Amino acid sequence: MTPTPTPSPSPTRPDADRLAACAGELADLLTDVVAGGASVGFLAPLGRDEALAWWRERAAAVAAGRLAVWVARDDDGRLTGTVGLAFPDKPNSRHRGEVVKLMVHRRARGRGVGRSLLAAAEEAAAAAGLTLLHLDTETDSPAERLYRAAGWTRAGLIPDYAADPDGTLRPTTLYFKRL
Repeated sequence: MTPTPTPSPSPTRPDADRLAACAGELADLLTDVVAGGASVGFLAPLGRDEALAWWRERAAAVAAGRLAVWVARDDDGRLTGTVGLAFPDKPNSRHRGEVVKLMVHRRARGRGVGRSLLAAAEEAAAAAGLTLLHLDTETDSPAERLYRAAGWTRAGLIPDYAADPDGTLRPTTLYFKRL
């Protein structure tokens, strides 16, 4: 009999300095999810230097208040996942936010990491006064089950929206959630 995985601790929200400090771990996470086939905006093979540079750019967005990021760690302190919440900069859209780059390391899948990250982003969005969230995800990806189970509504599908890590154009499904 396989033991039940220990639930991961609650995600934390690093400031820009802490995000920059863990950029190496986040780069390793990003390269892992891309190598595992997740369509998160990068083509395979994704080099660690490219992933590291990308995460360092995110620290500037966090410092400017345009992005919030959460990280999840296992009981041993290893980084297991992340999610971002992008805040709009236009006056007519200050009520909404976009959930971006929900990633869970392959070794940590099926342990509730994705659910806890998504819940942290949703709770922070509501606390910030946002009333609507949206996201897109590769159609028929495992992430779709997570979003549906978390109460997100499918808004539609766009064909050939983005290339998966292997370069094949895939559709994306748009989701939204009222808070």
